[in-house]
Amino acid sequence: MNSTVLPAAGAAPGDAARAARAVGTGLWVFIGVASTLFALFLIAYGMRMDSGDDWSPLAMPWQLWLSSALLVAASVSMQGASHAAQAGRWDRARALLWTGGGLALAFLGSQWWAWQALNDARVMLAGNPAASFFYLLTAMHALHLLGGLVAWAVTAQLAWERADMARVALRIALCARYWHFLLILWAALFAALGWLTPEIVRFICGRG
Repeated sequence: MNSTVLPAAGAAPGDAARAARAVGTGLWVFIGVASTLFALFLIAYGMRMDSGDDWSPLAMPWQLWLSSALLVAASVSMQGASHAAQAGRWDRARALLWTGGGLALAFLGSQWWAWQALNDARVMLAGNPAASFFYLLTAMHALHLLGGLVAWAVTAQLAWERADMARVALRIALCARYWHFLLILWAALFAALGWLTPEIVRFICGRG
């Protein structure tokens, strides 16, 4: 994804470019750390699934499909906002930026709906190890999305105030990158929670 932006007014082009690279690198480092954290959780999920007879697979609530569609749309909107900002089409960039944030909020709403559906079905946190992992993993993902929404809110405010637009374009590009990460992460979690089985775990571990 192209995140090259014009330097801020009054700043040397070299300084602005170095600052942009530093911020982009910082986000990549955070994404790497978060990915490692979730990978460890998924490894623990697979090991626990294959370690006892008390594991009872969950039927995934249909709301998770809605969640997935909303997050795909949010990621596409953020990418569109980034492209529009790079091209200087600021009305379109602002509209898509707000759309992406709104869809992310709707994703959280659909997640809450899914949790409520499981609760209504008496799928409790402590009743089944599969349920415990489901709530843990989806809640962790939701917390990462909430963190992204804080950065999005700051970016949306700066875009609305028509502040330093080169800086805003960079922020929008970083938001888009983070939203893509959240989507990929969600796809991995959804696949593991919905379709990973003890048989697949044993095959992956070479014990199938």
